[in-house]
Amino acid sequence: MASYLYLYVSFIHSQVFGSADRTPELVDMSFYRSMRQAITYFVPTALVASTTVLGGTPASCPNPQLSCQNTTAVADTCCFNAPGGQLLQTQFWDTNPATGPTNSWTVHGLWPDKCDGTYEQYCDPSRQYTNISAIISAAGQTDLLNYMNTYWKDYQGNDESFWEHEWDKHGTCISTLEPGCYDNYTPQQEVVAYFQKTVELFKTLDSYTYLSAAGITPSSTATYTSTQILAALAQPRGVQVAIQCRNGELDEIWYFFDVRGSVQTGEFVPAEPDGAKSNCPASVKYLPKTSTSPSTTLATSTGTPPSGTSTPGNPFSGKGNLPVTSGGNTNGCIISGGTWYTTGTCATFTAAASGAGFTLTSSKGKCAVANNVLTCAASVTTPTVFTTVDGKLAYNGSTSFYTGSVPTGSVQASVSVTQQATTLTIGWKNV
Repeated sequence: MASYLYLYVSFIHSQVFGSADRTPELVDMSFYRSMRQAITYFVPTALVASTTVLGGTPASCPNPQLSCQNTTAVADTCCFNAPGGQLLQTQFWDTNPATGPTNSWTVHGLWPDKCDGTYEQYCDPSRQYTNISAIISAAGQTDLLNYMNTYWKDYQGNDESFWEHEWDKHGTCISTLEPGCYDNYTPQQEVVAYFQKTVELFKTLDSYTYLSAAGITPSSTATYTSTQILAALAQPRGVQVAIQCRNGELDEIWYFFDVRGSVQTGEFVPAEPDGAKSNCPASVKYLPKTSTSPSTTLATSTGTPPSGTSTPGNPFSGKGNLPVTSGGNTNGCIISGGTWYTTGTCATFTAAASGAGFTLTSSKGKCAVANNVLTCAASVTTPTVFTTVDGKLAYNGSTSFYTGSVPTGSVQASVSVTQQATTLTIGWKNV
């Protein structure tokens, strides 16, 4: 049996991750699932051991300890995840609007818990980035980004803001991803490591196949018990998971791991939940995916940005993007922090009527012109009431906004209401 185990691990490792000096590639998922369905219960934890992740040279960790199992404090938090010692790989099942392939769950994130169900969040404001796709692209990891564009989806169609949220809230709280834990650290390399590790774990946790193997498949009419679902998900790994429901419908799974060593290079060991509980009722629906979610990607084109189909005279209502026009060309968008960005994915804003105009809110918070600069952040308590002129965003009756120069690559430009070298206007595109 040991020889079969070795052959299985070697084969799947080569299919999913390639050789040690290659970056992970997007594999044929139907083939991968068929192999896992045939053998997954034979070696349920065969792929838990880590491979080297992308994004720098993490600290060397000889004889690492297993997180959440220590009896005394461990000083080296570059080789021991603390205080967030239990890592949760969380997955979504979005049905309406649907996200991702119809026969696959999608990635939610990778969360560090304190071994008791509590957690920290937003641990380092200086590393809260608004250009995740650009960071990954600049690292040359287009395969990783392509995989995320398929399997790490936002139900509102705003993948970029979703990725930003997961990194800002959870990734910045993983101690072994601190910049000081790298030799020859270059800024943002830990961001790539976070998304690479999350995807790597997700590929080993085929929830759709786990459930299907137990006869639990998406249905508009059938119901299943929570006990059945939990048993099916626990069987391959030998430990329990937590499931989450919305309106009695299964929509999330949390897998728990303790980690021996760092997140980058350590061993992820399946663990019992650290205190988090399932919230599903006794009888659960597992609905099929019925529709696709919208997805908007930045593009550079000529002409005027679309003004949407909202009330004539005021296209700014509901949810939409803020495309930017400069020099007669549409070039990028305003992203969630209020800056101008010309590559990646547009942020989704919510426009809500207020007085004689409307306010704007992004995933970062309310938007305001503060110190003459457009800013969207949780710290904004009083949003600016904007108006619209000829389908353009207007501040104090003017549709002209300014910046020092047109941003390129991963550079973001602050948008000001005081005159500078480059003039731009901001439109609205419903999503």
